[in-house]
Amino acid sequence: MTQRQWTMDEMPDQTGRVSLVTGAGSGLGLATTRALADRGGHVILAVRDAAKGRRAVAAITAERPGASLEVRRLDLADLDSVRAFADGLRADHSRLDVLVNNAGVMAPPRSLSAQGHELQFAVNHLGHFALTGLLLDLLAAGRDPRVVTVSSVNHRQGRLFFDDLHGERRYRPMAYYNQSKLANAVFGRELHLRLTEAGSPVRSVLAHPGYTATNLQLNGPIGLWRVLLGRIGNPLFAQRPADGARSQLRAATDPGVLGGEFIGPGGPAELRGAPRRVELSPGAADAAVGRRLWEVSARLTGVRFAFAPQR
Repeated sequence: MTQRQWTMDEMPDQTGRVSLVTGAGSGLGLATTRALADRGGHVILAVRDAAKGRRAVAAITAERPGASLEVRRLDLADLDSVRAFADGLRADHSRLDVLVNNAGVMAPPRSLSAQGHELQFAVNHLGHFALTGLLLDLLAAGRDPRVVTVSSVNHRQGRLFFDDLHGERRYRPMAYYNQSKLANAVFGRELHLRLTEAGSPVRSVLAHPGYTATNLQLNGPIGLWRVLLGRIGNPLFAQRPADGARSQLRAATDPGVLGGEFIGPGGPAELRGAPRRVELSPGAADAAVGRRLWEVSARLTGVRFAFAPQR
């Protein structure tokens, strides 16, 4: 069945809603923040570089004076930072309506997080897993609360290396990027199943931006991958961040989007185009894989989700 095309004009008013966007200082995160603020929402920019976050706020407020924004430092590569961030947010806010797990790194040389985890798995998946669990009570108190986890079309090429999650035996930059994006997809679906079973009001929705021109392709990959993805791919094939962000914005705001759905571009190969419902890979929807990744993630982060529904 052909789906009706969703446009940004359909994005509901966000006045009174509180949204948190990770990686909000540039690229997709900045585009998402700008769109939510343009609709009147209060947006928390979670950024590793606070100065960059402040520059993003200045750019948005220059276009929209009076935009409701706040900057908070968050280093997803350090679980201590994630816990401190969650504690600070809880001290200042009684609820959270939308969490957009957007930040990411792509195909760097092998490096480790503060806790010794492979960097892409740590930032793209484990940091967001921990953040979501630590903020679940604030989300349960929200209005039409949602967790939007940003995956990638690359999740379909990914494999979870449960016997070598951190690339100690054989690290391949793009293979481990694909692993992290598959982990995002598996997490988003498993979170949906657990929220539904608990009767929680929180919706877990997945999104991917297609091929979007951001600093991810220019600053992360090394060698030939940087040339192919950033220098060649971006100018020839990529859409603008404002267009790529439409998928996560629809996932975050469209009243018709259901928990467990995956929103991505509707064009050829899902590389660009208006956001629509797309399919997860069979591997991302595997129940046994979902349970196993959840158990591993809980052990590595020390975060246990409290799924009691809000009363």
